[in-house]
Amino acid sequence: MDKSLIEETKKQTRAEAQGAMSLNVAYIGIINGLFEAVRHLGTPSSEEIAKKTGMDPAYVRRWIEAAFAFGYLDLEGDHYLLTPKGDLMRPSHPETLMPVAIGSVLSTHMADRAAELMPTGERPGERVLGERKNILPWFGAMLEANFSGVFEREICPGLDIYREFDQKEGMVVDLGCGNGWYLRALAKRCPGLRGTGLDGFEENIQRARRLADHQGLSDRLIFRTGDIKTFAHEGPVDLIAMNRALHHVWDEKETVFRTLESHLAPGGAAVIWEPAWPDTPESLRSPRKRPLAVQNLGEHVQGNHLLRPEEIAEAFRAVGMVPEISLFSEGAEAVIVGRKV
Repeated sequence: MDKSLIEETKKQTRAEAQGAMSLNVAYIGIINGLFEAVRHLGTPSSEEIAKKTGMDPAYVRRWIEAAFAFGYLDLEGDHYLLTPKGDLMRPSHPETLMPVAIGSVLSTHMADRAAELMPTGERPGERVLGERKNILPWFGAMLEANFSGVFEREICPGLDIYREFDQKEGMVVDLGCGNGWYLRALAKRCPGLRGTGLDGFEENIQRARRLADHQGLSDRLIFRTGDIKTFAHEGPVDLIAMNRALHHVWDEKETVFRTLESHLAPGGAAVIWEPAWPDTPESLRSPRKRPLAVQNLGEHVQGNHLLRPEEIAEAFRAVGMVPEISLFSEGAEAVIVGRKV
């Protein structure tokens, strides 16, 4: 390799390493409420930040130094204030970069587990997410911040199915609803829809109920614990949604798709939203699709794998439903609508 190319590669790699360090610093500030505390206090001292957050003062001082070094904080005498970059790390900011920092640390955890498990081939399943006790409570908020924008900008306006069932004042069931963000976003855009969210984790259900109540949507949305593969609902359903959940139960796809078909009213539809695994590896080099390869490595640790849209369409056909594939986010996201005839 040419020496100048070697030096340029070293420089680029060191810059990437500093980017990872920066996100680690941001992660600490997000998890412990430090960015929000600085915003609330205005130009606080280190001691005031520690008191506001209930954190150890010595740890807070060291974090402040790192946050200043990476441009999240500015210094005014002995007091600190958020830079625009630091402000964007606040979880409450409407354009928050919180999911980038949370996702970076989660990716590092998955990389470490993959390196550990690669010699044996062990795939311990989704319990690996629970190994990061600081990340799990943020998982729903991370998904909401990452994907609610593309849903509201591209997917909801781009699919007629939502308007159709809104006009019918239809019933929607969201399987694997997490913190309920999808149903809440849909209910705000479609005032005629009613919805039920099901999730296997009671803490997700409690969080979804609180958020729906806070947004004034609890009269149209209910949330309860339930299993994707065996859920029961009183009466037929107009629309069943599964958002980034199907690949977690793909090994039981025959049961899942029979369950979807049996619960839908005639003319009803299942709407499956999944990362779009490409047909050829070449497209993984594009910046928009590159993260799919890293996600798929983490999914392998959990016993899953990402799906090609045509695989999902074929599973709909196998139970007599008519599928239609739509791609969003430069082809990185797929929504497959399966209609019951």
